Amino acid sequence: MYRFGPRLDREGVTFRLWAPAARTVDLVCGETLTMRKGADGWFELAVPRARPGLRYGFRIDGELDVPDPASAFQPDDVSGQSQVVDHGYDWQATDWRGRPWHETVILETHVGTFTPAGTFRAMIEKLDHLVATGVTALELMPLADFPGRRNWGYDGVLLYAPGSAYGTPDDLKALVDAAHGRGLMVFLDVVYNHFGPEGNYLGRYAPSFFSTKAHTPWGAAVDYGIAEVRAFAIENALHWLDRYRFDGLRLDAVHAIGLPGEPHILTALSRAVGDLAERSGRLIHLVLENDDNTAWLLDPPANPPQGKYRAQWNDDYHHAWHTFLTREARGYYKDYQGDEARHLPRMLASGFAYQGETSRHRDGRARGEASEHLPPTAFVSFLQNHDQIGNRARGERLDVLAAPERIEAALAVTLLAPFPPLMFQGEEWGSTQAFPFFCDFAGDLAEAVRRGRKAEFAEDYAHQADNGAIPDPLADKTFGDAVLDWSAQERAPHKGRLDLVRRLLAVRRAEVVPRLAGVAGGGARSAMTDGILTASWPLSGGTLHLMANLSDAPKPGKSLPGRPIWGPPLRDQVQPWSVHWSWQG
Repeated sequence: MYRFGPRLDREGVTFRLWAPAARTVDLVCGETLTMRKGADGWFELAVPRARPGLRYGFRIDGELDVPDPASAFQPDDVSGQSQVVDHGYDWQATDWRGRPWHETVILETHVGTFTPAGTFRAMIEKLDHLVATGVTALELMPLADFPGRRNWGYDGVLLYAPGSAYGTPDDLKALVDAAHGRGLMVFLDVVYNHFGPEGNYLGRYAPSFFSTKAHTPWGAAVDYGIAEVRAFAIENALHWLDRYRFDGLRLDAVHAIGLPGEPHILTALSRAVGDLAERSGRLIHLVLENDDNTAWLLDPPANPPQGKYRAQWNDDYHHAWHTFLTREARGYYKDYQGDEARHLPRMLASGFAYQGETSRHRDGRARGEASEHLPPTAFVSFLQNHDQIGNRARGERLDVLAAPERIEAALAVTLLAPFPPLMFQGEEWGSTQAFPFFCDFAGDLAEAVRRGRKAEFAEDYAHQADNGAIPDPLADKTFGDAVLDWSAQERAPHKGRLDLVRRLLAVRRAEVVPRLAGVAGGGARSAMTDGILTASWPLSGGTLHLMANLSDAPKPGKSLPGRPIWGPPLRDQVQPWSVHWSWQG
């Protein structure tokens, strides 16, 4: 199945490297062995005595030692030697086949900051908290090994190797297995639009991996028109889903894949995953982050995936709510500011806010495709995530920026609406800890990152004389400040917020989820007038109704049709920031 990475069998290990620009490649594994050059730039060598645990690397043209780009583990960081890994594992949750997509409630996490220990094993101790809260899916930010001791996740350079700072491959498998034993799905965020700026040697021996025909925010585009490059990404997806038994992947910023090839790399990857799902009898879910709002890629009901994706992170949903709750209007928020009465209802009724309209933030270019035909399960909704917190200058969370009654009203809408909801670690108790950008580069690159962060936010802090308003991304304190304080959930007001979220998710589990199976698109209605937001969705066996007063003053109102499932009794008035749900069936 796998062309990349070492192949283990009873006789030993066969090492392979695609290095079309190299004249010679030697295997360095305690001794130096010449590899045989074959067709299409592949070098290969079978080593009968090799066993799991062996450290190895490749010497390019007798002058540069590099790790395996498909290394399964890097005990000594990304520039050290790779280690041969036996992917056999004594799985305990042997009957696990996954959960249906419509049951999804996601908690997004960063392994290094989720617990004080910052390891896969330490996360296991917190899984019962997720279950008690009502979460059904643990999502891990990218694990691909990165330079240094800590990283935000999006500077990975060895895409097959879980970050050694977090533990071993077996430690990661233990986390996935423990989650499955508790009925939790586990998703992984993967990055196929670029490689990090330090520790990526592909350009030296396989320069055709990249092309200047298209550019990304990180440089030359990955060229998925090349067969080997396509195979590298597709096999990487299968590597995580098959060997580690992840239940799904979230593909980062696919709009930034500059050279997708033919057929489109996203289509080819989904089909390969569909084949795996069919062979294994598992439910596997693929989710996109896609700023282009490309509706044709989404098909939630398809089982297994047939070239498309279950859902997309709905950035529109976040941006419109964030602008409404905070009144911020910088950057992409200017596309939503002052237009809540149009954007909020449109998202609730038909998914995207931008379905072909022009975007001021994007210099008047059209953005998005019509999405009304898609079921609500195609849109992952959220009020916070790693991007929208960490891409701020100081990494402030929403609970620092908006009043609690506003946030709790937005949560009551988000967690009971028929879209799969996502929260960011600590959001369930209203954490106010920052989650700023952090990394562990060295030398000139470290200084370039510092300067870049200051330049990016110079306008925001022009009135301050560099007094620490923008955290140093290289400082130990910046990372330390992001480590979750789990004791906060036992104190007011966090204890009350956690109780609210748990009650909302209990109602979702009992009243909403059973009616989402097989739900179709179309037929939803929503409007917003004078601060009153209303919506209705035809679901299995009836209709879900919403009424919310998103203002500071009482408003005239009347009871919703059907049986109330959330909110205080409705009489002649709807109280400020109150949210009411009912089921009519």
